[in-house]
Amino acid sequence: MIPDIRSCVRAPVRALGGDVVRVPRRFRIASLVAVAVLAASCSTTPSARPASSVASGLSLGETSTFSVPGVSVQGTPAVYDKVMVRRFGSPSATNVLVLVPGTVAGAADFDIVGPYLAAHVPNLQVWAEMRREGALEDNAMLLKVLHGTATVQQAFNYYVGWLADPKITSHYQPLKASQYGFVDQWGLAVAMGDLHNVIELARDGGKRTVVLGGHSLGGAEASIYPVWDFNGRGGYQDIAGIVGIDGDAGLPGGFGSAPITTADEATAALTKLQAGSPWLDLLGFGLPWITGPFAELGALGALKEPTVASIGQKFALLPSELKPPVPATNQAQLGYAFDASTSPAGLALIHVHSGHLAASGSPRGWVNDGPTPVQDIAFAFSQEPLGPVDWYYPERLTIDAGVAGSLTQTPAATVLGLRLYHLSQVNVPLYVIQTSLGGANNAVADAAHAYQHESKIPSVTIVSRYSTYSHLDPLLATPSKNAFLQTVVPWIEHLRGYRH
Repeated sequence: MIPDIRSCVRAPVRALGGDVVRVPRRFRIASLVAVAVLAASCSTTPSARPASSVASGLSLGETSTFSVPGVSVQGTPAVYDKVMVRRFGSPSATNVLVLVPGTVAGAADFDIVGPYLAAHVPNLQVWAEMRREGALEDNAMLLKVLHGTATVQQAFNYYVGWLADPKITSHYQPLKASQYGFVDQWGLAVAMGDLHNVIELARDGGKRTVVLGGHSLGGAEASIYPVWDFNGRGGYQDIAGIVGIDGDAGLPGGFGSAPITTADEATAALTKLQAGSPWLDLLGFGLPWITGPFAELGALGALKEPTVASIGQKFALLPSELKPPVPATNQAQLGYAFDASTSPAGLALIHVHSGHLAASGSPRGWVNDGPTPVQDIAFAFSQEPLGPVDWYYPERLTIDAGVAGSLTQTPAATVLGLRLYHLSQVNVPLYVIQTSLGGANNAVADAAHAYQHESKIPSVTIVSRYSTYSHLDPLLATPSKNAFLQTVVPWIEHLRGYRH
């Protein structure tokens, strides 16, 4: 199950099954920020403390990036037939945890948990995948800010400021959908093929043990991969375990809409796709790319100029629902937009438990009192290359993922070229953690149990933080107190086949 996007984004949203939900206009721009991320026993709550100007103790550690050849896709220029991977930890480690990001999300979502796991699980390296569409992004100005050769304001004007100010003539040029029709082919079959190449490289001919995981939709992909058929071989034979971070698969309709099951329904979905944009445009604004710059610029402001008056708060197109009621700093603006106590309920895809506005000051700062300090949000969401957001997420992947949610080879799955042939044979352990979003109606846990019932999964470990964690807390919370990290570390170490 992945979180229901329609319940998280109160806008004209193209739901995972193709339905459109209409909502008040005042939430539409706000939702641009929401979709930038995209998904019990009580944890200890740290005492309230003013947010500092640095992300204390956070580091990528030993890391490198590399490309992995993808599958060849008809009509796709060869330059795009690859994915990128950020590796954390020693390349000599003989166990690899491969992590897949969620909907409209990127590899940097794992830039806090990746280094921690590589450092705290013996003999483990962590690989964070950036799907092939990451190559479509223009991160040049973001990199200039990170390297100190451009200001946050210059980057803001370049990416989004020009939308409200026609005097800005040198700015980002969005891709033209008419020139990228080949992206219509970038569905689940392509994603599974690319991921298979990553896992084969990680396995190194069987010399290394691989565990597969992901967040939100990435957790669903991690659940689908073992069921997938690769030239007669089930994906489950490649891995030692499955990790679902507020997302998995196993229940029909678990992707937030009535599932597409018939051949006619699948054909209709493809026909509709071919007549429109190849990219997921949750808002119907014709600006699918803007989710990336919005999120990353907000994080860069909080990282580079944390105590300066908020740039976003002054932006005419940012609605009042996301603006603090008093003048605030860049850091406080970021915290206010992400925190579950102040961010609109419809933006649950980006929610964390972070803190609150300071009681005094002009502009007001931010006070951390939750599991996720605002500095952690700024750290992860300002990383480039291999950033935190998927600017040009393929609509086809949304269609296919919705059909594959039941892990069953339906007529619709056949039309879409899915290969869900090995459900009954999957025999590796499953770990899931659910939050207030993925755990609504106990959905992640129920999907995990359903998956086990239809397969040979020997054990299911479920960690529920429904009442204390929001969707991004498992990725961004302080590592030493992160319920996901503290429970998944021993689970990985005790997997059968783990190489100590």
